[in-house]
Amino acid sequence: MWSVLLILAITGAMGEVVNRHVDNNTDVKFGFEVDYTNNQFLLDGKPFRYVSGSFHYFRTPRQYWRDRLRKMRAAGLNAVSTYVEWSLHQPEEDQWEWTGDADLKKFIEIAHEEDLLVLLRPGPYICAERDFGGLPYWLLPRVPVDGLRTNNEQYMQYVEVYLNEVLERVKPYLRGNGGPIIMVQVENEYGSYGCSMEYKTHLRDIISAKVGTKALLYTTDGTEDTMLRCGSIPNVYTTIDFGANSNVRKNFETLRTHQPRGPLVNSEFYPGWLSHWQEPFQRVKTGVVTKSLDEILSMGASVNIYMFYGGTNFAYTSGANGDRNMYNPQLTSYDYDAPLTEAGDPTTKYFEIRNVISKYLPLPNTSIPSVSPKGDYGSVLLSPVVKLLEPLGEGLFSTVAVEAPEPLTFETVGLSHYLMIYETTLPSTISDPAILSAIVRDRALVYVDNYLFGILSRTSEIHSLNINPYGRKLKLLVENQGRLNFGHGLYDYKGISNVTFGDATLGPWRMVGYQLDDMSGVSDLETITIENGFLRNGPVVLRGNFSVSGEPMDTYLNTFGWGKGVAFVNGHNLGRYWPVSGPQVTLYVPAPFLKTGENELIVLELEYVPNTRKMKLQPQPILDYKPILEQ
Repeated sequence: MWSVLLILAITGAMGEVVNRHVDNNTDVKFGFEVDYTNNQFLLDGKPFRYVSGSFHYFRTPRQYWRDRLRKMRAAGLNAVSTYVEWSLHQPEEDQWEWTGDADLKKFIEIAHEEDLLVLLRPGPYICAERDFGGLPYWLLPRVPVDGLRTNNEQYMQYVEVYLNEVLERVKPYLRGNGGPIIMVQVENEYGSYGCSMEYKTHLRDIISAKVGTKALLYTTDGTEDTMLRCGSIPNVYTTIDFGANSNVRKNFETLRTHQPRGPLVNSEFYPGWLSHWQEPFQRVKTGVVTKSLDEILSMGASVNIYMFYGGTNFAYTSGANGDRNMYNPQLTSYDYDAPLTEAGDPTTKYFEIRNVISKYLPLPNTSIPSVSPKGDYGSVLLSPVVKLLEPLGEGLFSTVAVEAPEPLTFETVGLSHYLMIYETTLPSTISDPAILSAIVRDRALVYVDNYLFGILSRTSEIHSLNINPYGRKLKLLVENQGRLNFGHGLYDYKGISNVTFGDATLGPWRMVGYQLDDMSGVSDLETITIENGFLRNGPVVLRGNFSVSGEPMDTYLNTFGWGKGVAFVNGHNLGRYWPVSGPQVTLYVPAPFLKTGENELIVLELEYVPNTRKMKLQPQPILDYKPILEQ
């Protein structure tokens, strides 16, 4: 056996990989390919099978990348799979992000240093339960209806720019250049969406022009015959995905009808599952997972466990499932009931999976991970400092303000996420209570003369309210709860439309958008007076402080008793909370977000402030809460 030592030297801005050596100084030909005759992969010319785990670098602070990757390697995995999120790296058409938590090259380098190969999934569409399936919001007004994920000229122009940016950056890390990237996926589960050969081959050619034979191109699709037929691409390796409750042999038999030779691959083997607000937290029993994994590995197949570490949808990055009519937004937590928890702690599932892997691959000589200590930082008293609907709130937080005869979408006015106020005047000709009707995406608090009258909800299919006609000013505060990330409803514009009051069509409209990314203007504000309970006069921003003694530890912010909103710790957006709906009650607070000494907690509460006005920072997560009405 050759003992290979890979020496990475980063030179200049390109991060060029310089050179590779073996223990007798003989050059090695690096590469990853398919041996169709023997139904196996060849890594650097030798038979190879991978057992990989999914970990998306954008779902945890970069300070934790090495920790999570090291724990994956300790479980016996020899590869890591990650998506590349287009919207993270190109949040606006003229803006690129490749540093900090978006430093893709650094993530790949750490994976290599931790003895893990890399399966790269650059999309352009990734699903991943992320807002808009990872596509940037600004595509919507620039690409015609039904142009997404097609060979549409406008869409493909943007796609080619994005893919070339990604692939040029990762080129030095391809296996053929001595790096860890052995496989690059073309699109993502395309057979569940469309069947355009022109689109698939166009994507293949863009990627192949950068990757060549330096890594293996592959597709991933479900196990239905139509999915595989529509998702497979000539000269691209075909793989499938299925979960622990599936029939392993039957699924691989279906794969064989589309990929007759070569190694069997399950590119997404699910040890857990995703969860939505207003439903039970999804769990998959460990015994079911290990039984199916053992069967997969006993057949000589390669596998990627999705997710091995899930992490968190910080800020406004969580997506939603459904279609143009049904809508189910996903949790902030992406714990996924994975082998490693949201905080990166090993579970019973982790160790049982490790035992199965040990039957087929040698385990590394590394320490076994344990549960890390968590911080118990007590209760935080939150004091109100500004009301969102008042002039000061608009001055501090508004991102865009426009007027138009009809309500405009978030995307049309350049608002990527969260809130928009739609304001108009009610007609004075209506003398009796009338029905206010609107199509709302996704949730709207309805105010008449700054007094809350009710809520319109896409999820609950509440599209109308009985409104008193004596008020004059109508405001609808619309929340974008996450764009659809799967299926044919991807054209998920946010905002309101078809608004009527009785027989009258309303307008003109004044629209004020709030991205609420930067809360630094709150720190110096003085306390104001509000009434606890339901916020009849609009959302409120509250602020509090708490102390951390010694080295900061991970902790969880308990939002029980509050209504709905977002929370920030030291300027870091922890994401949405909605404990009244469940099942998630706590927000994960990574230690890198904290500092020794005084820390600041800022909350934007939309609907309800409890009498205590307190949130608690505690050592335990609560992801399985069932609201009283549902118990």
